[in-house]
Amino acid sequence: MTFSIVGRCARTGMFGVAITTSSICVGARCPHVRAGVGAVATQNITDPHLATLVLDAMAVGQDASGAIASVVKNRENISYRQLTAVDARGTTAHFTGANILGSHAVSEAADCVAAGNLLSSTAVAKAISDGFGVDPSAHLAERLLQAIEAGVAAGGEEGPVHSAALLVGDKMPFPLVDLRVDWAEINPIGTLRSLWQDYAPQMDDYLNRAVDPKAAPSYGVAGNL
Repeated sequence: MTFSIVGRCARTGMFGVAITTSSICVGARCPHVRAGVGAVATQNITDPHLATLVLDAMAVGQDASGAIASVVKNRENISYRQLTAVDARGTTAHFTGANILGSHAVSEAADCVAAGNLLSSTAVAKAISDGFGVDPSAHLAERLLQAIEAGVAAGGEEGPVHSAALLVGDKMPFPLVDLRVDWAEINPIGTLRSLWQDYAPQMDDYLNRAVDPKAAPSYGVAGNL
């Protein structure tokens, strides 16, 4: 039903998630980041609260593995959940419950972990993590998007995907990048790619609106000072 990647940029300290699924509005439930702490994806039959708990555990010093282990221990309905996380040191961890749907797989690489369920093949997860490493010098959002595109090229899900999201956190408590395709009959990843291409040149200007308004252009919006 879903495949994703969580990743960290060792150069900048950014964290992020790219994800796609067959259901609506994946970006509202599954990807989670926290500046200075890490990133988490919660998927399959999703409980978004699990991501908050994992991030809270990492925020007080647990690594990704310890955080996931503490959250899943003795938790009701945990057999239906799939979790991935990366922490501030680039350590990754994952959990896949016994009741995960269809063919599922996880692949860890440097500073990232990819996971999916109802996959066309278990090779998809490794294709995603390999895609993350293609251009380490690129912006983290670009690397995450390249990774999820590699998953699509490797076969993706058993059926069509309809929503996608790209979420990146940097130094501020709000996301640097939060792009979503909540529903598309075809190719939500392609639409997400177009959104990123349009947003990337303006990204720093929108950040400046928060941190240094005098340096931020108005883009000619009526009534905007």
